[in-house]
Amino acid sequence: MSKFYLGKRSIGRLSRVHPLLSACVCLAIKKTTLDFTVLEGARSVGRQEQLYETGASQTLDSKHLVQEDGYCHAVDLGPLVDGKVPWDTWNAFVVVNEAMQNAAEELGVTITWGGSWTNFKDGPHFQIEGV
Repeated sequence: MSKFYLGKRSIGRLSRVHPLLSACVCLAIKKTTLDFTVLEGARSVGRQEQLYETGASQTLDSKHLVQEDGYCHAVDLGPLVDGKVPWDTWNAFVVVNEAMQNAAEELGVTITWGGSWTNFKDGPHFQIEGV
């Protein structure tokens, strides 16, 4: 088990994330070998439009938007190295993905990592499937 835990800000950012995806994040922080933070959970339409316009998102129909069940179905996680997200170090995002995949498997939840997409690699992005 790891020595890491989610801080208050990260926990707050999980407040509108689907409970099963949130549970994966909470378990992953206990399994990871590299600390991480919750960068973003639920987004407003305005925030999504902003990200789309700057090219940081490829869609306006994001899983970060609150869905019909009242939750968003995506979360962005940032690995922390010396207290900062190493945006230029892909391997750090791979480590977080490994912890998330292990947590999802243990909980019986299907998630997709944005880093596995072929057209747009999105290392921080995780979304729950089939809910």
